[in-house]
Amino acid sequence: MVVTGTDTGVGKTVVSAAITAAAQAAGLRVAVVKPGQTGTAPGGPGDVDAVQRLAAPLTGRTLASYPDPLAPLTAARVAELEPLELYRAVDAVREEAEKHDLVIVEGAGGLLVPMGLRPSGEPWTVADLAVSLGAPAVVVTRAGLGTLNHTALTLEALDRRAVPAGVVVGAWPTAPELVHWANLSDLVPKLLGALPAGAGAMDPGVFRRSAPGWLTPALHGVLDDWRAWAEEIG
Repeated sequence: MVVTGTDTGVGKTVVSAAITAAAQAAGLRVAVVKPGQTGTAPGGPGDVDAVQRLAAPLTGRTLASYPDPLAPLTAARVAELEPLELYRAVDAVREEAEKHDLVIVEGAGGLLVPMGLRPSGEPWTVADLAVSLGAPAVVVTRAGLGTLNHTALTLEALDRRAVPAGVVVGAWPTAPELVHWANLSDLVPKLLGALPAGAGAMDPGVFRRSAPGWLTPALHGVLDDWRAWAEEIG
């Protein structure tokens, strides 16, 4: 399962952790793979470390790490480091799939951010990785103004590639306004979950117990009635 987003900073890492926690609560063996980590000092903690802290997946792997907070391919060039090759990422994910029930692949930035290079020298994206793996995608999106357009563009790009996809709201506000409720109504047909704002700062034990309630059964959660959820939140 590929976790991507409409943009950077939408909550992909926390959503990856929530799916991990829900799947493990359902008895699955989960691995989390981050193909390209950027903006991290050598040896410093990255997104996989955050997922490990919150959800403790059976396995966590980062395939390539670059110090500058840029798109992975750009960060590799700036740092004069080897860019990640597409089929190295594909092989790493398939290797973990042989040993786990679910492999969550967390992208970087949005769906079409250049991640690395193909053997031909052409850039590849998270969308290309999903196609190569034959994996469905989870699109993490914002709750507020502008999210409908960004979400629709991302879903259309996935649909053109025949990649099945659903949506998770990365941070549902504690005091939602009209725009948030209106967006939620429009997203419901594709909506697979909604995480509360600040979920990433929760105590890991509370996070793991709560995560199944944020996600629908399609993501191994127990949320099955958006109307009831909205009434409870409201």
